[in-house]
Amino acid sequence: MSNDPRFFAFLKERIGLDVASVGEAIIERAVRQRTQATHAQTAGEYWQHLQSSQDEQQALIEAVIVPETWFFRYPESFATLARLAKARLAEIKQMRALRILSLPCSTGEEPYSIAMALLDAGLAPHQFKVLGLDVSPLSVERARRGVYGKNSFRGGDIGFRDRHFTEYGDGYHIADRVREQVRLQVGNLLDPTLLANEPSYDFVFCRNLLIYFDQPTQKQVFDVLKGLTHVDGVLFIGPAEGSLLGRHGMRSIGVPQSFAFSRHAEPVKPEPVFAPIPAPPPPRTAATLPVRPRPFSTANTQVVPIKTPPSDANTLLSRIATLANEGKSAEARAACEQYLNNHPPAAQVFYWLGLLSDVSGSALEAQGFYRKALYLEPQHPQALMHLAALLESQGDTAGARRLQARAARSERADSESKR
Repeated sequence: MSNDPRFFAFLKERIGLDVASVGEAIIERAVRQRTQATHAQTAGEYWQHLQSSQDEQQALIEAVIVPETWFFRYPESFATLARLAKARLAEIKQMRALRILSLPCSTGEEPYSIAMALLDAGLAPHQFKVLGLDVSPLSVERARRGVYGKNSFRGGDIGFRDRHFTEYGDGYHIADRVREQVRLQVGNLLDPTLLANEPSYDFVFCRNLLIYFDQPTQKQVFDVLKGLTHVDGVLFIGPAEGSLLGRHGMRSIGVPQSFAFSRHAEPVKPEPVFAPIPAPPPPRTAATLPVRPRPFSTANTQVVPIKTPPSDANTLLSRIATLANEGKSAEARAACEQYLNNHPPAAQVFYWLGLLSDVSGSALEAQGFYRKALYLEPQHPQALMHLAALLESQGDTAGARRLQARAARSERADSESKR
């Protein structure tokens, strides 16, 4: 059962998931969980049950999908949306409400963030409406409840929580004025009839989804997204997906770290606001790396590592993570340089430098940093996946697949070691 390709093919067909993008271990674990839950004795028995039950098909999809989101993730995207929304209303002479789409909307943090950002920017409720779509009915139901725990509030600025939420038991309940701006429903991007009879959207958010598809599915999904986005509209994507859109003729609107693209972009004057990058996992090996000559240097002169206590290294690594997650890219990069100047090289630091370069649009520089991370830690999963995405965007499909296979093997090995 652990390597039964039927389950991989099922998820590919239903939700477009490329097994190489997440690793076989995640899917295998979900299949084991559902096999036990349904009291099936063999993989074949569970497969037969899966084919005959739509409820079980959805249950397996739910077991594979693990929502990971929070309010105002990548805040510059929402600041840019607010500026563009005001300009768009002026263009259409406020003759209709702006139409905004969020998919996948997961448990609702993104569509509600859109609504809060526009209300805080001074837009009236009748001037915009938001639709959130997700393939998971459980996620949509959680979004409709509108009750969130502390994990949904991250970063240094959570003042919006006081404005738009009330405490509710152990969590926070979103205000009705925000909820009323958002409509939520179940929907699948691979459904050719998705929103077929509805007008196009002025703004579409589809972030961190394309990287989980193979190249043909990316093209299929992009065609759907392009059809859903108004000819003068803007599409917001994830940090690692910009090069994928560029390959299909979309262009950045020119606002750093907004991850916003249009069909005929003209540069928008950016404001000095930093947006966070995806939160990397805690460093696994940096504190125990042996002292050795540095194989890489980001400075012009050779720097001899200073032997400092591991606790100092861990403190600086934590600071890098905090700065990156707060969107302070320049400060995070400086902290990475400080670490490399005073400690033995660490794969996680080079990974952060790669990601910082990636989100700023410096693809070649990002590749170099990812490769340095992999020199130090050949199975670093995030570096493998981000480098694979860059290679695929440049047409090196074979190279991307090799890296994805390495990441999948690493995930499988980690999963087996924890049993």
